[in-house]
Amino acid sequence: MIQAFEFSPFHENTYVISDEATREAVIIDPGCYEQAEKEALAAYIADHQLTIKYLLLTHSHLDHVFGVAYVKRKFGVKAYLHERDMVIFNDVPTRCAIYGLRGYEPTEIDAFLKEGDRFRFGNTALDVIFVPGHAPGHVAFVNHADRYVIGGDVLFRGSVGRTDFPYCNHADLIDSIRTQFFTLPDDYVVYAGHMEPTTIGEEKATNPFVKL
Repeated sequence: MIQAFEFSPFHENTYVISDEATREAVIIDPGCYEQAEKEALAAYIADHQLTIKYLLLTHSHLDHVFGVAYVKRKFGVKAYLHERDMVIFNDVPTRCAIYGLRGYEPTEIDAFLKEGDRFRFGNTALDVIFVPGHAPGHVAFVNHADRYVIGGDVLFRGSVGRTDFPYCNHADLIDSIRTQFFTLPDDYVVYAGHMEPTTIGEEKATNPFVKL
């Protein structure tokens, strides 16, 4: 089961993915900034009696990591990020100061993930693919059994991730979409870091930035 939460002034999508048979679950990109948002996330997990196994990050732009310290502490889990994204993660306090965002709680990344890793929780598995461009260590998580991708800020409905931030690379982003996303079957659903879901087929046919 996939539950999305829209958090923070950046309207970022945080995902809780749970295995219905075992109630084991993962949290991906905890963007909960306000205390009420953190409590809403915790309430959902408590109400559904979920056991959080992993905290996974597609990348570490500030809107995707506001709640990392809270989730680690609340649920006693490790945070996983690609090593190449540490340069961005370490800069989050500075970026928050630039935006005038107070209350960010710095924390540590506990383990690095890489392409080819598989995260299992209950009977569910997420495979890691490496999709740099929007961020140097950007990854996505693919569930082949249920045919979906948790894609972060790579591919959106009718758009693609920004590449005007430090450490972005537009050519890498387009290559990631064409070689990693667009090689998946057309019916795979893409749950992005912002906006509503889309499908691989829809974006291949209509996305003005990368349509085939």
